[in-house]
Amino acid sequence: MENAAAEPSLIPARMINEYVYCPRLAYMEWIQGEWRDNLDTESGRYAHRRVDKKSGNLPDSEQPDDEQPIHARSITLSDDDLGIIAKLDLIEGDGSRVKPVDYKKGKRPHIASGAYDPERVQLCAQGLLLRKHGYSAEEGEIYYVASKERVRVHFDEDLQQTTLEAVEELRSLAHKDIPPPLEDSPKCPRCSLVSICLPDEVNWYNKLEEAPRPIAVRDDERIPVYVQAPYGTVRKKGEVLEIEAGEQKQQVRINEINHLALYGNVHLTTPTLQTLMQREIPVSWHTQGGWYYGSVQSLGQKNVHLRISQFRSAFDDAACLKISRSLVRAKILNCRTLLRRNWRGDEPQDQALKGLRECANRASRVSDMATLLGLEGQAASIYFKAFAHLIAADKLSSGFVFNQRNRRPPRDPINALLSLAYSVLSRTWAATLHNVGFDPYVGFYHQARAGRPALSLDMMEPFRPLLADSAVITAINNGELNVKDFVSHGDQCGLTTSGRKTFLGILERRLGQQITHPYFGYRISYRRLLELEARLLGRFLNGEIEHYQGFTTR
Repeated sequence: MENAAAEPSLIPARMINEYVYCPRLAYMEWIQGEWRDNLDTESGRYAHRRVDKKSGNLPDSEQPDDEQPIHARSITLSDDDLGIIAKLDLIEGDGSRVKPVDYKKGKRPHIASGAYDPERVQLCAQGLLLRKHGYSAEEGEIYYVASKERVRVHFDEDLQQTTLEAVEELRSLAHKDIPPPLEDSPKCPRCSLVSICLPDEVNWYNKLEEAPRPIAVRDDERIPVYVQAPYGTVRKKGEVLEIEAGEQKQQVRINEINHLALYGNVHLTTPTLQTLMQREIPVSWHTQGGWYYGSVQSLGQKNVHLRISQFRSAFDDAACLKISRSLVRAKILNCRTLLRRNWRGDEPQDQALKGLRECANRASRVSDMATLLGLEGQAASIYFKAFAHLIAADKLSSGFVFNQRNRRPPRDPINALLSLAYSVLSRTWAATLHNVGFDPYVGFYHQARAGRPALSLDMMEPFRPLLADSAVITAINNGELNVKDFVSHGDQCGLTTSGRKTFLGILERRLGQQITHPYFGYRISYRRLLELEARLLGRFLNGEIEHYQGFTTR
């Protein structure tokens, strides 16, 4: 499959470095627009803080003053013939004789060439740009901040040829599929894009051999903030959000949150919304009862190729059926696991477990979407008929009665909890899919409808029992909620403000819980698992892996 995008005009010199280091990394950053910071990138940004401040001037090369020393920082040069653009950290020299100095955060490597090839190529690209602008640049230097040492790099014919070849090869990537991931490479664990690239996971799917390396990826320690104070106001004050409701005020640091959810009539100031968009922190609006209205997010991911693959597959009946079968089968198996683990009833569970197993097996073999929908409905009927057996007997006798699943409106406390949990899960999936680069409204199983996040509903199917239903059972059986936390109006039941606050905390606790991945063997939180599943679906859609398996717990 060739990408239909127009060829980017100028290649940043930093991308040439990335290409020589790892072609897949360069493709993801330059073609797909992917980026994620880690400790190394933050350290590099800090090491560049001085040279990123523009100072000095680069004099006219046509009228050089040989006695005038040159010391210029943060100078951007480009050339259409070379097809390169670069921001040079430092240029030193006199008259028309100059040398670029590139800053690197680490220590000087003790190797024969003095520096690694990606760094030498990047510096050479800067030298070629200086030459195109009329200067004499025979060599450059790499300054290693950690060891405070300079390494001289001579721009000989071999290095120039290697640099120009790398430029052409990188340019050709714009018309090709993404390069395959590295295999068991020592470069991967410290790469900032490892949780996006998924090198070992993609290789595992294609080989189905032993579990991949347990590469440690920093978990996102930020948390969502829920505001449900009637007529409350959220405003920005410096680096904190100030939440005000009547006489009460509360503050939360902006860099500690990953989502802002507003319930009911809550006012959000425009400067606050602008800041959240700049920080790529989504904002969602809900009714006071928890019904999800919609979200506002920044432009986010630039990976248009993923959305092209998504839209193409959405119009392919065979692809839709293949994905849908996997998701529905996973959902049914996870429902079965929840029943098996949490059964409290006196009646045997064998019949329900057998029925769900049969539905799951048939779901993996159906030949049309209508049959799959029927099987999902049959499995849901079996599951919810048995759901009351997951509730402790003393809780059932105290008012938590469950006869059947109902919604719009929910008529009893358990259905009210299920509806709220599914709403939060849908919103969480919508934000995750947007951050990965998908359009949450174009799905494969759920039909497209105005205002309906079809892909979010698709992807949440296997996680309904694992996250939403599990949180409901925990909240009731552990006594964290009781019938006093609910209010009823006619045939409608909902949570009180304090009850909703408690239950949202239980949901977030569940999303943050760590599990051992059944295929890959490493520990991961459910919140990061959602992103992993979304990225694996993307790898399937762009043809990197041959099949997508909906997530099933052990």
